[in-house]
Order: sequence, then C-alpha cells, then structure tokens
Amino acid sequence: MTLTLEDIAAHPALHRCVRAQAQAMNQIYATNPRLSSVFATQQRWLMAHIGLALHFRREPDDYRKELTMARFIDAIRQNSVASRNTADAFVKEMLHYNFIELLPSTQDGRIRPLQPVAASLEVVTGWVLAHLQTLDSLDGANRLATFLARPDGLARLQPLVADGLLSSNPVREPKRTFSLFTWLNNGGVVMDWLISGVDPDNAGLSQIPTGVLSIGDFANWLKLSRTHLTRKLRAAEELGSIGWLGQRGNSVMWVSSDFYQEYMAAQAVKLAIIDAAFSDAFPKSD
Repeated sequence: MTLTLEDIAAHPALHRCVRAQAQAMNQIYATNPRLSSVFATQQRWLMAHIGLALHFRREPDDYRKELTMARFIDAIRQNSVASRNTADAFVKEMLHYNFIELLPSTQDGRIRPLQPVAASLEVVTGWVLAHLQTLDSLDGANRLATFLARPDGLARLQPLVADGLLSSNPVREPKRTFSLFTWLNNGGVVMDWLISGVDPDNAGLSQIPTGVLSIGDFANWLKLSRTHLTRKLRAAEELGSIGWLGQRGNSVMWVSSDFYQEYMAAQAVKLAIIDAAFSDAFPKSD
C-alpha cells in the first residue's frame, strides 16, 4: 500500500528515518561533490529531473523525441522552471564537466542528441535508493529490493518522480527558511548536513542543537566560500531559524523548531511523491 503524505508526516519513526536519509545524502555528496551539487539547489534539481525524464522517455528511432538542447529548453520553459538562457547555460555546464555527453548526429545532421553519462546516473540512483530506504523503514515494505531487481528500474521510476515534483505546489513554492536555502549554492547539502547532526530526541526543543561547531569547517566541507555561507546563515539567523549556543560561528549551531518542521514537512511531501511514482512504476501485478 502506498504511503500518503498524512501517513508519512504522522509516522513516529519519520525523524529518525529522515536523519538517516540526510546522512546517506551527505555520503553521496562526499563521494562526488561537484556532481552532487547539480541536485543541491531547487532550480538545478528540477532542471536535472526534467532532463533525465526526457532522456528516459526518448525514442531513439525518432530523432524528434530524442533529448536535445532544444527539447530540454522547451520543457524547462513550459514548466516555468528557468529562463532560456539559464537552461542553455545549465546544459553547457553539464557538458563542460562531462556529466552529460553528445551523441552522434541523428537523421537530421544538425541535431546532436544528449545523454547523461554513467557516473551521473549512479548519483541519481543513489538519491533514489536513499529515499526508497526511508520509505521501507517506515512501513517494512521491499521497494528497495524491487527497484534493485529491475535493470530498467531508474528508467521506469524517475520520469514519474519528475512529473510529481513538477506538479507539486509545496515543492515548487517551499516555505520561508527552506526557500532561503534552496536558492543557495549547495543549499540542499547545507540542510541535509544540519539535520544529519540533529538528535531526534531533541525535536521538541525550540532551539535544536546540530553537529555544526565551526562555520569555517562547515564551509570547507561544503566547498563553499565562508563569506557566501556566512551571508546566507545570517539571513537565516535574522528569520530566527538558526543561531548559536555560544559565540556566533564558533559554537554549537542550533536550528529552530519551525525550520526543523519545515524540513520534515518538505521531506514528507517528497517521499509521498516518490512512493506514488513507485506504485505506478512497479504495480503489484507486474
């Protein structure tokens, strides 16, 4: 049975399971920071999902349905995710770092299809596995095993996940502090790192301690400039979403109860979308 948003949000094990998920995401980031950063801001995360969905839904025998720069930009604009220039720059960056590659010309010699390289798909698979593990931990089901048993698992599931993310208002319009971080370079990683250091037993506190002790160490791990990270943290501090138990930047950082609940609510929305997509991608009778 598919877990609903209400089921997930009210589950007593949610905080511990999401903390484990955040820790898994940190491990993925540490393995390949530059590639993982593609998914670490809201806009780039959605653009990547759109591109992957186009890739998996392509029809190689019909060049008009291949993943191309033109089709990608059209899809980005149709979904109001970014401007044409931003989408164009994103593709060029992905090509520059060899996260995607150009294929030989199709029937129309002017068109060069695009496809993600194996390393990129490995990171996406890791993202899927982390979330399926969370869902399985909540209800004891076997989504992870089902997914791993299917060589076409990612191709079946990811486009449906992308559809769900793009059609979700809570995903597209996150709340105030969550929104602040989603537009920060590596903002998703910042939030995962903060939550990974939270003891779920402290979730009821108004100021919840994290594992962050130094902005400098935090910035180094994130591959961000300390100045840039400090500026964003100051903005979050002004909202009352974070603070320090002692000297600013050199003591234990805390997150507010409101911010923590925003993060948990956002994870519940995402997990419900992934579970609904999973049910459609892998029906019981299949």
